[in-house]
Order: sequence, then structure tokens, then C-alpha cells
Amino acid sequence: MGQTEKLDGGCLCGAVRFSATPDNRHSGACHCDMCRRWTAGSFYATACGSAVEIHGESSIGIYSSSDWAERHFCKQCGTSLWYKLKSTGEHYVSIEAFDDTEGFELVRQIYIDEKPTYYALCNETQNMTAAQAEAAFAPSNSGDENVGS
Repeated sequence: MGQTEKLDGGCLCGAVRFSATPDNRHSGACHCDMCRRWTAGSFYATACGSAVEIHGESSIGIYSSSDWAERHFCKQCGTSLWYKLKSTGEHYVSIEAFDDTEGFELVRQIYIDEKPTYYALCNETQNMTAAQAEAAFAPSNSGDENVGS
């Protein structure tokens, strides 16, 4: 599936607004400990490439969560916005940060072996363990245990 149309989004308080074009309408859920602590739940995201237009950039905080990735959030209200790969600039934007979340389909769950037992998602998805996700997505010799969606 090719790229979809550009979507607008932002944080809870409105200090950060952005426009991004998802690669498709597929989303993934990450159940790793770092994502769950960052979002207070699973992190649901979609790949949006490196061209994200940002307004209110001075309100964005950046946490360098590993040698190869950053987590971007609103410094005013704390909204988790996206996970960004340092080497490519690829943004994995939080589905819930978009103004319109309709039409996204959950197709993958990563770190399924770290998912707490107190919840379950009913969607049929590709499920990947931590080792499988790291083999598929993490740069070799990164030294980081956690990969965002």
C-alpha cells in the first residue's frame, strides 16, 4: 500500500501541532517496558518517514532513550508525540496524537513477551517477541534493549 494523505495532529494542550504522511494506515503496538512507562500504556504508532512538519517546536522535549532513538513529547502537557530513529530520521508517530484516527488498522504487536497479563488485544496481528523485534528493527550492536513501534 502506498502513502496515505497528510494528517494533522498535536498535543493535548495545543502547544505542538504537526502534519505527517503515514506510509500506510497500518499501526503497531509496542509492549516494551520503556514504551509502557513513556505512554502509561502500550505505544500505538505508525511510520511516517522523516518529513514531519512541526509547529511549536520550542515546546517539544526530546528524551534520548538509546544510542539510536529519541522520544519526542510536549514539554507543556506531556503528550507522547513520536519515536524517532536517529540514523534515518524516521518518525513513528503516536496514532492518538493525530486529529483523525479513523481508518488505522492494528497489524503488529512487538515485545509481546513483555506485555503485562492484565490486558489483551483482540485484533489478529503479527506478534513479535523482544528478540524478534530487535532482530528486525534494531541496528546491530546498538546496545539498546527497547525498540519503539
